[in-house]
Amino acid sequence: MTTTAGVGIPLLTAAQRATMRAELLDVIEYRKSGLSLNWIVGCPLDCGYCVRHLVDNFEMKVPRALMSDAEAADLLTGHCWFRPHVTPIQLLNRATDPMLPKVKPHTFEMLKLLDGQGLTNHVLVITRWRIDPEDCVVLNSITNLKVTVLVTHSGIDDRRIEPVDSRIAARSVETAFEHADRYRVVLYWRPIVPGLNDSALHLRRGLELSRHAHATVFTGLFFRDQIRDYYRANGLPEPFPESARRKVFPEALERRILHATKTTRPGSPLFRKTSCAVAYAHEVADYNGHYGIRELCDICPSAQVRRCAQVWQRPDERHVAELADEMGGTLVEVNDRAVVVAGLDEQRRYFMQHGHGYQVHDIDKPHYVQRHGRADLGWPTLRETR
Repeated sequence: MTTTAGVGIPLLTAAQRATMRAELLDVIEYRKSGLSLNWIVGCPLDCGYCVRHLVDNFEMKVPRALMSDAEAADLLTGHCWFRPHVTPIQLLNRATDPMLPKVKPHTFEMLKLLDGQGLTNHVLVITRWRIDPEDCVVLNSITNLKVTVLVTHSGIDDRRIEPVDSRIAARSVETAFEHADRYRVVLYWRPIVPGLNDSALHLRRGLELSRHAHATVFTGLFFRDQIRDYYRANGLPEPFPESARRKVFPEALERRILHATKTTRPGSPLFRKTSCAVAYAHEVADYNGHYGIRELCDICPSAQVRRCAQVWQRPDERHVAELADEMGGTLVEVNDRAVVVAGLDEQRRYFMQHGHGYQVHDIDKPHYVQRHGRADLGWPTLRETR
């Protein structure tokens, strides 16, 4: 059986490739938190809300490789959207878990390949699986990249929705934080869902676990059509009356969490956005330019607000207009909150956003003041801003 060079995950066969959607065969995808590199697909963890539903990959339980680690690294650094020392990177966050036993050697090899080139880009490794002290030794050996390990922890007790025991993630975040030297640890407290894992006990446990992280992100559930259909087909209780394009995180739930911090103080600061937490953990400004959406900053430490304020700069309108035109879109305006464009998909908007450190919004998908880029569900007051 053909395997990737130097490790052991089998390469996908031609027959397997033929059954996969084109999105999975496209190894590189731009997401808000970074240019996502997904050269391995397949995961046995079976979390009911997994984004693998969106690419018809949920039934692929055994990890398989699309190419070798070296080929994937070359594809990333040679990509038209990659900028050395600038572009944030995510590893294996679409169709597998990077810390699964068979996948982990590939994750570490990729870190070493990129680090060996002297790159200083942010690299995000998101996992809900086991992290051992031996893994931390490898992570600490990465000397150039700004590595952040984001440990996903929900505390969901319903095994039909999340078969993976949340205590595994809890131990992982504790271990990773205890041994962290060069890398940073973020508690990825998600998804928090009304009626499922938002009791006073759940909130207290989450805040207590945040003591074992450099920063904590709290957020809701992607409840897309495909995930809703999976819930219905398997008789799972639907958390919301309808699906949504953005993450669902009701206003009342956020208020409860922030109120809970007054009685159970978190060990690390809470952030609404992933890149904000990553930036704080590394003591740099947010690469997504969230500082322009000033109401996001009301829970941020003052030191972090100052860092972001010092580098946040409104981009030149002519330059942004030319870039939007080159990518097939149109500049609508540049305001004090964001660049607003028309005709550009998410991936191209994120490329612009990371290049300028300034929010880039789609005129057809408006953001609302105080909504924080979340779905309309659970937010009774619509206050639009462009």
